[in-house]
Amino acid sequence: MDDGPDLAEQLVEVANTLSGGYQEGFRSFHAKGAWASGTFTATPEAKELCRAPVFAGGSVSALVRFSNGGGKPDSNDAAREARGMAVKLRPEGAEEYDILATTTPVFILKTPEAFLEFLRLRVPDPETGEPDMEALGKFLGEHPEAQTAIGATVGVEPPASFATLAYFSPHSFKLLDADGNGVWVRYRWRPEAGEQRIPDDDARAKGRNYLFEDLTERLSNGSIRFDLLLQVAEEGDPIDDPSAVWPDDRRLVEAGTLTIDEEVADPEHDGHIDVFDPTRVGDGIELSGDPVLHARREAYSVSAYKRLGIPRGPTP
Repeated sequence: MDDGPDLAEQLVEVANTLSGGYQEGFRSFHAKGAWASGTFTATPEAKELCRAPVFAGGSVSALVRFSNGGGKPDSNDAAREARGMAVKLRPEGAEEYDILATTTPVFILKTPEAFLEFLRLRVPDPETGEPDMEALGKFLGEHPEAQTAIGATVGVEPPASFATLAYFSPHSFKLLDADGNGVWVRYRWRPEAGEQRIPDDDARAKGRNYLFEDLTERLSNGSIRFDLLLQVAEEGDPIDDPSAVWPDDRRLVEAGTLTIDEEVADPEHDGHIDVFDPTRVGDGIELSGDPVLHARREAYSVSAYKRLGIPRGPTP
């Protein structure tokens, strides 16, 4: 790690540079987003696997944010980039729990330090307006694990809707049952409407805000639903490496249904921080040693305080 600002601050700084400078009031990544609310209801299978209150059954309040992946709040929705769905679950009388997922099934690199180096290599040269492609190519050659995420991001057509995408968390979490027995899982959201993408030209013809207009229209006419799936690890599956793909034959447990009912105004204002943090878990769920997972907590804290324009406090 470099001397000077800590890793989290460096990540946020270079992310802002890639977006053409700090975008006041917006996230460093996933700047363009829309908020919605709904409920989550767990299945009996989830309750059997995990004693956490979010899986106890009954209706749990949910705050949801859909987003484009880049740091520009005016980005074109037709761009080939990752999309995000962040979900904050608020079981009554218990701690909040956040699930952060994107359309990329794995993270691009194994460590936050490697990710920082990758971001820096993507910064355009002031004279040419382009990054050093030779240096970037050399880096990617030394990090072949990056190809899975890159292919799943720029190698696919734009989405038809936020509601027709599958979203994945690349991180592993240990679920503990009532007796303390644990299994390692990764989360994914499966859209009830099915997965659908459209050709690039069709997406651009819909206008630069078509995903958000579609979200508004869908929620004005009904609900959007996603099933939460738990991919269960087997012995030997990499737990601490978010860039590694688990085999397709791993068991998938249907853990519940998220029903999104309406759009809501951005709740982050007047000094209020409503950050989605993948390390925010309560009783019954444990974190892996994944270094990217733990780095995200600090980076999101830096970004949140910066966009609200108040001094950064200690991470809780």
